[in-house]
Amino acid sequence: MFTSDHYELVDFGNGRKLERFGDTLLDRPCPAADDKPVSIPDAWDAADCRFLRGAGAEGKWEADKSASGNDSWTVSHDKVKFGLRMTPFGHVGVFPEQAANWDWIAKQVARSIKRNGNGEPPKVLNLFAYTGGSTLAAAAAGAQVVHVDAAKNTVAWARENAAASGLEQSPIRWIVEDAALFVSREVKRGNKYDAVILDPPSYGHGPKGEPWKLGEH
Repeated sequence: MFTSDHYELVDFGNGRKLERFGDTLLDRPCPAADDKPVSIPDAWDAADCRFLRGAGAEGKWEADKSASGNDSWTVSHDKVKFGLRMTPFGHVGVFPEQAANWDWIAKQVARSIKRNGNGEPPKVLNLFAYTGGSTLAAAAAGAQVVHVDAAKNTVAWARENAAASGLEQSPIRWIVEDAALFVSREVKRGNKYDAVILDPPSYGHGPKGEPWKLGEH
């Protein structure tokens, strides 16, 4: 998990969550907290930035000018560093609730290498790979990884995180492609993997703007 100096869920309720990423305190929407009251009302006044949802998928950040929020900054989890920035969709480049999964992935990679006996690294396919949390956890533990995401800017972001984490020379293939198309081609090519990481969004777009809906695709 993240140490508290890099990430902390401070409070949640009334459809929002208050999170500290490093020294930056953010107030963002959280549908899961719609029916819950906040626990620490006074804490919310200290938020550096608040994200307000617009009519569509995008919204805007409002900064408290008296606070010291950052346009971009870095947090760390174990061996991996994440460069954060506030996006028009309310994301910052990391989903901290996934940290337990990254820990589990790293343990499975290490276990696989030990079980192989010859130190052969497992081949891992990470689909909908976003900014690379699972990719870098697997790579840092010794895996060969194919990182697939449809968004070119997100794959570039993941590569920045790899460089910041000292993993730029790790055996990672960076692929900008629709996940379903890539997998279908891998099947035809006869390529096989020891593990597949699959964390699709509920809604998104392919590399050419094609809509992705979890319930349909």
